[in-house]
Amino acid sequence: MRQRVRYLLQRGLAQLKAVQAMVLRDRKSRLRYPNKKAGSRVAASVTNGSQGFGDRDFNTIHRPAPRQTLAERLGYGPAARLLIVHADDIAVTHSVNAAFIRGLESGLINSGSVMVTCPWFPEVVAYARAHPEADLGVHLTLTSERTNYRWGPTAPRMEVPSLVDRLGYLHQTWTPETRVNPHEVEVELRAQIEKAYAAGLRPTHLDSHQCRLQMGGRNLFLVFLRLGREYCLPVFVARNWFVQSPYLELSLTSNDVVIDHTVTINLKVAPEEWPEFYRHAVESLPSGVTEFVIHPGLDDPELQAFSEDRPTWGAAWRQRDFDFFTSAEFRALLAKHDVRLITWREIATQLRQRETRMTNLES
Repeated sequence: MRQRVRYLLQRGLAQLKAVQAMVLRDRKSRLRYPNKKAGSRVAASVTNGSQGFGDRDFNTIHRPAPRQTLAERLGYGPAARLLIVHADDIAVTHSVNAAFIRGLESGLINSGSVMVTCPWFPEVVAYARAHPEADLGVHLTLTSERTNYRWGPTAPRMEVPSLVDRLGYLHQTWTPETRVNPHEVEVELRAQIEKAYAAGLRPTHLDSHQCRLQMGGRNLFLVFLRLGREYCLPVFVARNWFVQSPYLELSLTSNDVVIDHTVTINLKVAPEEWPEFYRHAVESLPSGVTEFVIHPGLDDPELQAFSEDRPTWGAAWRQRDFDFFTSAEFRALLAKHDVRLITWREIATQLRQRETRMTNLES
């Protein structure tokens, strides 16, 4: 009996290898003779009589259509270079709000996201209600990283105990001992989104303070995705993160919006080298949709006090971002290298319009 099973297995393996060899020969034949009918030898040898399976033509090897890039889904060519210049941390201070508004009005900073948890949130809401065309998302926040300037959760503290420290503020950072409950994360993030809508903000997208929701593991990313899908808002995720965090790609579907690249200043870049860093980033911008994640602000006493505990993302740092991205040099670089600015609002609107057209064609 055992010998019989071994014989059948060996015979089946031999037949499989024969079929694979015929497929390989057929592919080579089509390369030499492009007018030859695809798959004919395979069909004759393997699928004889298989036309009974619906209307599918088994005499042809079917391949899926190549996936369109996001730029192509938006109606652009495959070589188009599209750029979102995105300001993070809006509402953290008045100085940051003022820099963002000036940058937005320059036309060069064209998108941003708001920290609902921070004290200057009402100022941003007032601006957004007076300028409904502004491209503003919610900067979903789970940490309060400064020393002398802190903020707490939007949800009641008793509902999100794993997210707060002993003083009731969101944790300054997450250590290996920090045990963040994904259910409480969803409670807090939902409270932030609902507060934004209740205040009159109409967000165009969702992103995450310090990228906690993208880089904090698959469970948190799934919460992020679920909320984006529920509120019909694109979430910020980029393909150039997939190698570092494979769970991102595994969690996404073809219906999710995924940009191609993201660029942010390297912590090791010296202050005098910032213009060169950004200049090179524009000159070497690849095709597709890229987001520059920037942190504009004004180097004034308010922002200096806010960031006196450490210089990273501090007053001078934010002033440098503001100076470059509102400069004539940046405007000239965009024109010279044929880079088109695009917003999250445009992405969502164009994809919805495309989906409507496809639905109408199918009906």
